[in-house]
Parts: sequence; C-alpha cells; structure tokens
Amino acid sequence: EARQPLWRKLPVPSSQINPYRIVIVLRLVVLCFFLRFRIMTPANDAIPLWLVSVICELWFALSWILDQLPKWSPVTRETYLDRLALRYDREGEPSRLSPIDFFVSTVDPLKEPPIITANTVLSILAVDYPVDRNSCYVSDDGASMLCFDTLSETAEFARRWVPFCKKFAIEPRAPEFYFSQKIDYLKDKVQPTFVKERRAMKREYEEFKVRINGLVAKAEKKPEEGWVMQDGTPWPGNNTRDHPGMIQVYLGSQGALDVEGHELPRLVYVSREKRPGHNHHKKAGAMNALVRVSAVLTNAPFILNLDCDHYVNNSKAVREAMCFLMDPQLGKKLCYVQFPQRFDGIDLHDRYANRNVVFFDINMKGLDGIQGPVYVGTGCVFNRQALYGYDPPRPEKRPKMTCDCWPSWCCCCCCFGGGKHRKSSKDKKGGGGGDDEPQGYDELERSSLMSQKSFQKRFGQSPVFIASTLVEDGGLPQGAAADPAGLIKEAIHVISCGYEEKTEWGKEIGWIYGSVTEDILTGFKMHCRGWKSVYCTPTRPAFKGSAPINLSDRLHQVLRWALGSVEIFMSRHCPLWYAYGGRLKWLERFAYTNTIVYPFTSIPLIAYCTIPAVCLLTGKFIIPTLNNLASIWFIALFMSIIATGVLELRWSGVSIEDWWRNEQFWVIGGVSAHLFAVFQGFLKVLGGVDTNFTVTSKAGADEADAFGDLYLFKWTTLLIPPTTLIIINMVGIVAGVSDAVNNGYGSWGPLFGKLFFSFWVIVHLYPFLKGLMGRQNRTPTIVVLWSVLLASIFSLVWVRIDPFIAKPKGPILKPCGVQC
Repeated sequence: EARQPLWRKLPVPSSQINPYRIVIVLRLVVLCFFLRFRIMTPANDAIPLWLVSVICELWFALSWILDQLPKWSPVTRETYLDRLALRYDREGEPSRLSPIDFFVSTVDPLKEPPIITANTVLSILAVDYPVDRNSCYVSDDGASMLCFDTLSETAEFARRWVPFCKKFAIEPRAPEFYFSQKIDYLKDKVQPTFVKERRAMKREYEEFKVRINGLVAKAEKKPEEGWVMQDGTPWPGNNTRDHPGMIQVYLGSQGALDVEGHELPRLVYVSREKRPGHNHHKKAGAMNALVRVSAVLTNAPFILNLDCDHYVNNSKAVREAMCFLMDPQLGKKLCYVQFPQRFDGIDLHDRYANRNVVFFDINMKGLDGIQGPVYVGTGCVFNRQALYGYDPPRPEKRPKMTCDCWPSWCCCCCCFGGGKHRKSSKDKKGGGGGDDEPQGYDELERSSLMSQKSFQKRFGQSPVFIASTLVEDGGLPQGAAADPAGLIKEAIHVISCGYEEKTEWGKEIGWIYGSVTEDILTGFKMHCRGWKSVYCTPTRPAFKGSAPINLSDRLHQVLRWALGSVEIFMSRHCPLWYAYGGRLKWLERFAYTNTIVYPFTSIPLIAYCTIPAVCLLTGKFIIPTLNNLASIWFIALFMSIIATGVLELRWSGVSIEDWWRNEQFWVIGGVSAHLFAVFQGFLKVLGGVDTNFTVTSKAGADEADAFGDLYLFKWTTLLIPPTTLIIINMVGIVAGVSDAVNNGYGSWGPLFGKLFFSFWVIVHLYPFLKGLMGRQNRTPTIVVLWSVLLASIFSLVWVRIDPFIAKPKGPILKPCGVQC
C-alpha cells in the first residue's frame, strides 16, 4: 500500500466528453457558415449597422475559440491521504513530510478587519500538519501597529485554540466560522467533555474578539504625535511610506508552548522597509520580501500563500497538496498546486457571480488537462525552486550507442560533435576568459568567485540567502541555525528597500512585476519555462474567503483584474509574442491569451448592445431579409450554443443557475469595468497616468445584517454605461412598438426580431438593474440623470447625422402632372 501512487487522474467519461467535443466541432462549422452568410449578405439600407455588427460577431467568434479550445480535455484528480501517511508520516516515527511556509498578506487593517486576519492565522496554526514543519509569515505592508498588536493577541489565544481543534478534530479551524455554523456540532463527537470545553472556548473567543475590537476602536483615533509602543518608544511605522523593516517572531520552538505543553508552529510578523523614491511594487513586492525572509529563517521547500480573508477550511489541505508535490515522478515537474476559491457570505442567488463557478469548475479543469491551471493569487502551494526562476529537471534521455555497436568512423563523428558541445558548454559556464574574470587566481578559485558573483547579481547581496537557494530539499544551510540573532539581522537586510536593485527579483525570480494582476504573470513565466501545475479539488473545500457582494465593490474588483490584463497585453510578457520556442504548450498559450485579451471584448460588446436600440429607433436591421437560408443558420447557431452549454454543464456538474449568472455578469462587467479598464490601461502604459490600486473592503465578521452590503449604494462612474444601455433599449422598445401600432399589422413581423434582440440585452443586465435599485427599488437620481443625459445626446446626434438617408447633392427633381 505504501508503494501505491499518491494520486490518480480521472478523465471525464467518454459518454460525456465525446458528445461535447462533437458539438464543439459542429458549432465551429456552423459558425463559419453563419459568418460567411453574414459577410456575403450586407444590409444595403443600413451598411454602417451591418458592418459594425459583422465586426463584433467576428470578434465574438475569435473570443469563443480562445475560450473553448483549452476546455477540450478536462480532468479531475483524486488524492490518497492514507497512502501519504503510510509513506511519509507513520505513527510512532519522525514525520518525513516536507516543511511548508504559509504567507498571509495584508495592507490596510481598517479595510481588512483584524478579526478576519486573526481567524486566517489561527486556522493556519491549527492545520493537521507536524508543528515543526509549519511556519506562518504575515506581511503587513501598511506597517500598522494595529496589525502588530492583533498578532500578539492572536499568538496568545492560539495557545488555547490549537490544542482544542486537534483534540476534537473540528472543522473549520477558524473560530469565527466554526462557532457561526448552523449545524449539529455534537455529530460524530463522542468525548463527554466536548460540550463543556466547547462552551468554555466560545466564551474565551468572545473575550478575544472584545480585545481585538478594542484595538480597532483605539486605532481609529490616531494621536497627533503618532503611536507609541508599550515600552514608550515611538512605533517605527508611524509614517507608512518611510519606515525601517520590522520582524517579530512569535511561538515556534523557542516561543511559548500551548496550554497542554506542546510546541506551536512559528508565527512571524514582517513589515518590509519603505523609503521615498523606491518603487515597492505593491503586493508582488511584499510577497517577494516574504520569500527572502522565510528562506533565511526556515527555508521550507514549499510555500502556500493566502489572502488575509481566506481561511483554511479543510485542515488536511496541505496534505492534499503534498500528494502531488511529494510524488516521486510528478513532484519534480510541478511549480505549484492550485486550489479553487470558495466563498462565504454570498447571497443565495449569487447575483453578481461572485462564486465564479464556471471558471473554477470548467475552465480550470480544462487547463489541468493541458499544462496546468493558471495561478489565481491565493490558495496556491508553490515549489520554492520554481519561484527562484530555475527550470524543471529535464527528462532523462536514453543512453546513446557506443563504439561497441557502431563502426569506428561513425563513433568518431559522434565523439567529434560531442566534444564540440562540451567545449561550448564549458566556455559558457566558465565565462570563456572574458574581461570580467578575476585575475591572479587559479582556475578553481576563479570559478568559485565568478559563480558567487553571478548568484549575487541574480539573488542579491545576502550570502545566507544565496546559500539557502542551493538547499534543494529545504532547511537552513549547515550551521546557520546556531545563530538566531544573526539570522534575524540577515532577515532585516533582505527586506531592505534597496535589496532588489540590480537583481532579477520581479523580472525572472519570485512574483513578477509589471501588472496589478501579478498572479497571471507569475504563473505564466513558470509555464513558459516548462513547469507543470496541478488543480486540486478536495471534497471539502480547502480554503474559503469573502467576496464583495456590493455592486460597486464587485465592479471595482473586476476593473482591477481587467486592468492587469491590459497591462500584460501591452508589455513584453504578452502571450501573443512572448517565449516562442520555449516549453509552453499551444493550448496553454491560447488560455493565457484569452486571459489578457478579454477586456477588449467590451468594445464590440457595448456596440452590439447598442445596435438593438438603433434598429428599433430607425426601423433598420442588420440583416436585409430573413429568408429560409438565413433562418437555418440562425437556428443552427442558436441550437449549437445551447447544446454546448448543456453538455458542458453535464460533465462539469455546474448548475444552470450558476451558468446563467456567469453569462449575465459577463455582459455587466463587459459594458462597465472592462471598458474602463481598456482606457485606463492605455492611459497608464502609453501616457504614464497611474491608476491607484484600491484594496477591496472585506466585510466584518459580526455584521448585524449579513447582506447589508448587497443593497448599499456606492456611487461610481462604472454604473453609467450599463444604465445608459438599459434606458436606450427601453426607449427603443417603446418607439418600435409605437411605430408598429401606427403602421398596422404588416410591421409586426420584422419587429419581433428587433424586440428579441433588445430584450436579450435587458435580460442580461437585469441583475445590474436590480442592484442599482437597492432595497427600496429606487434607482439613485445621479445615475438616472447621467444616463438619461448620455442617452439623449446619443439619440439627438444620431437623428442629426442619420447615416441611412442619402444627402442630396443637387436640385431635387419631382415628376409633375397637370399642375406643373
């Protein structure tokens, strides 16, 4: 049993995937014939409308192909935790599971409530993993004394919480979410003391919350002279943009034990140095600082990063990842194991598609069948060697034939070629006697000095950190652990603001700079080097987080993601032209291309959503006449779209409601956030106009109204374009129906196609309209005024320049009769 594989791949059954593939091919054929028909039959009385609609349809077709092809061979994976335990974690023997470092990042504790961060940390400290092989690093990029004090309180409370979790094997191990569960907590609990200890622990947690809330209340009233620590010295981070690096180690082998006398995982507070004039690269820079600090202090071979609002929902999540990363064959090729994002606190009908089920349960499984899923920014276990920019190990080649098998003349030829290759490799490694070589040293010393110099150019001026990168299986270099004070001093050095200058950090190593969505770039660079990734979907979700259920917050979140994609599109890392000749698979390249071009779909989408209103207002249409052939292609395309969706839902298990919400929000986000992202991206990249990165506010853990944010109105310009589209289409419907009533029965036939087109737009924008009206079913006046103004301007301009009426160029000749 111990020699059995730790995981297995489960392809989608052929009875489900083969019909799906057949329909995809049929849809592609139908799409080609449909586009041919649209191009070959222009609407002569409405050429501008026809031309715009055909361009939009061509773009939609290309977008669908980029999205569809990576879903050709989806897979699911199954892990065997019992086999992992038999092989690496036998009872009564020292554990041989690989160490892991957790990274938690936070910026503003007033937008990211400290009680949520504390719950995330507590869930990490209580995971089902050997305590001496688990460390937690918290990056405070706002240098907040509130975050520092919160971690101090959390470390103290963990001494009682962690043993309680492990004693009774509770799930989840974040106290806020454990105590708020509406389930029978006595189920499967046989120990008689459980009820008594649970009641006591809940009381202690409430007291802990009171202390944290007291710290928050105090932090909201910052004194003029700045914060002062308990020993009377000023808090070093009073100026958040100009402060030294700070590190505080809690718990661990040399820290406090839990109430039962057992060791607890190490908890480390990190706030990197910031000085004016230095670009700190936001979250990506903070994560790279944690990579270096953790390498100096613990150097675990694997890293798991979480946002501060994502807690560990499955205490065995790390073991799930280790089934892949510690697999003898697959583990050496893996750069990371990505878990799906799951969320708490979302409204029942998921109005704004916060769960993103279609992406996580369809697209990501499709990518897992190619080269692996993309990195989504949280819930990911990294191989540290992949973060250091190393290539994966090459597959072992079969040994070449020797002189015993081939004639001597052939052997000489082979040897000649091999000698030439060896010589060039040696010249490349040794520097070939260039001008940069140190003089006055023998060959061995010169080689050592050159190697050290290249490492410093790559990783920075830290001998301890450089030595840690050479320890492939993790752990500190020999002798380093004997001087804890020296390690802390070195850790402070590697988070200094100037450490990354003239190195490859952010370019080839660690989290990659150049976009606000650093996650896409980081995963893309790894896949380009030939690494593979794996998608792990345990039955119990590994991690859960919070999502913005407010309409404006959700649109701003989508805006930031789309802006990052536009930045990548206009950079050297664009998948359309980067790393050809590398080891990135073609279908994986298509998937990455889709992730960076999707914001540009907003332009044809907003044009296409405007066309129905124009058709109804002018009486024109994008198709000249609906003959039998046209009807066949329309019906065939419509049926193929439905069939593709149904078969996709069948093999993925996604519900039709989740699929429909995703379709609706694709339109809502496309005509608002994506459109703004395109223009902001061009301004930022071409004009140097920087857009401020705003942290998405996280909901507090104890709100009186769980869905209060859902109905809260927050003004943003992102609300104007969708509202304008709704008004224009409603006006168009009224105008079209009025025109048909005035002109009699003959006008109703062509009208139905236009009305269907317009209703299609309004139905997709319905969740937006519902969110705009809020709890009182009343649209805010400012949004209505702006939208009516834009709709009126559009209508007046259109009437003034009516492009469908030929302008007279001479005298008008009229036939006349007797009255002439």
